[in-house]
Order: sequence, then structure tokens, then C-alpha cells
Amino acid sequence: MRIAHLILTHGDPAQLERLINKISYADDCIYIHVDLKTDIHTYRHLFNKPQIHFIQNRVKVYWGTFSIVQATINALTEILESSESFDFLNLLSSQDYPLKSNKEIHDFLEANKEKAFMEFYDVYSGWKEAIPRIEKYFLTEYHFKGKHLVEGLLNKILPKRKLPYHLTAVGRSQWFTIPYTHAAFIVQYIKEHNKLIPFFKLTWGSDELFFQTILFNSPFRNKMINNNVRYIDWSDKKASPKTLTLADATKLLESGKLYARKFNIIIDSNVLDYIDGQIQSRSSLL
Repeated sequence: MRIAHLILTHGDPAQLERLINKISYADDCIYIHVDLKTDIHTYRHLFNKPQIHFIQNRVKVYWGTFSIVQATINALTEILESSESFDFLNLLSSQDYPLKSNKEIHDFLEANKEKAFMEFYDVYSGWKEAIPRIEKYFLTEYHFKGKHLVEGLLNKILPKRKLPYHLTAVGRSQWFTIPYTHAAFIVQYIKEHNKLIPFFKLTWGSDELFFQTILFNSPFRNKMINNNVRYIDWSDKKASPKTLTLADATKLLESGKLYARKFNIIIDSNVLDYIDGQIQSRSSLL
């Protein structure tokens, strides 16, 4: 069992290094996409670490735009073009952290080798607030004076958008753990369906729809599990999930999830220390 961990980062190198140290295990590899707006030499202390690879084809990432999808596509492409072979592709941000030991995670994935763990609620029946993302025009990917006026005009005079290729739109959280074969299928599908990227470039929050929609409309649909095995707390009802602290530790560890997000070691590193201690204690009993 080999896992390729793909980490998207733009922030605190110390927090990224802590995550790397925690998930480094056996023959797994870690691939890191650093936002092009960030000086990559901030992470130079990680350059020569074994089994760590920095994605070369970097992009500037902006929240809510297709750039997040493009960064992931670029990274998946580079991983697939490497000489390495894996069983799973695990997409993380540098604000994520494991809730179980590496052995427990490997054992879980070994027992679920062909399953893809991601959220994929049907937009028109289970995630209706996302319908405007599909039907309206959003120019978040573009930067020019008066774009909001143009966006409004487009939505006023043009018909509702429809997904190309008669695809069914599904999604929710962008983070996933999927078999390596599924990742290969996604990259190949994108290459063969040239209307897909132009459509999603006009979609707000496309990172929460893009990859799930491809797999849901593929032969792998019956291998998809509507659970991304991540603990994420949206109770604050804000655009971003709650930053987890020591007060959340019990809920985190009782969730049964493999990972959680999001954490900030400047706000509270004690929660990560507590998680580490509980994992170590549990592992010593196995």
C-alpha cells in the first residue's frame, strides 16, 4: 500500500513541516503545490528531504476561482508522469492533520482499495444552494475593470448555463482520498473533453464540484463513497470552516474520520499535541 499525498499550501512553513512529519510513512511520497504568489524558497529547508517533491507547474491560487482546480490538475499530471506507482491519491491542505496513525490509515485504505472517498451531493436535489454555480456566469477567474457589470449583463441576457456532455453535477467539499486509478482517469478525461475547463472557469467555487462530477459520471460511480473521511466543522456558518482548537479535541477523536481541518498552530497548537498524544497512546495498546 502506497499513498501519494498531495498538499496545497500557501502559508506557514512550520505548520506544513509538522504535517509532513506526521504523514511521512513507509514508501509513501508527499507532493507539494506552493501557491505561485508565495516565494517557494520559504520552504527551502524541505527541498532535500526524501520522498518530498515540489510541483513545478505552479499557479497563483485565489479563493473561489478555478485556479484551485488548475493547481490540483497540474499536480496530478506531474505525479502521474513520474516513475512512481501508488494505490491512493490523498488531497490535503497544509491546514489539515491526521486523526489516526499512519498504520491505521493504511489498514483502512487496504481494506477499501477500490473505493473513492469524497463528498458528492447532487446539486439539484441534495445541494440546491449550489445551483447558481452551475447555471449562472461567474467571472471570478478574470481580473479587469468593470467585470461585475459584465457578469451581471451576461446573466441577464444569456440563457442559463448547462454542463457539457450531459454531466450530472455533484459535489461539496473539495478534499478527497481516491484510488490512483481514479486520479489517472480524471486527468485523461480532462484531456479528452475540451469543453470541461472553459465551463468550470465560469463557475464560482469550482473546486467543490469539478473532480466529483467527473468521477460521478464515470464507470467508477459505484465505487464512490459519499464521505471524504475528514472532520470539518461548518457550525460558524461562514465561508470557511471553523478553526479547530483544544476545545474540539474530543469531537475530533470520536468522529472516526481519518483527517480533520482546519488548524492554525499560531492560534492553537495544543490541539495537535493532544491528538498526537492520543494516537500514540492508542497505538501502544494495539
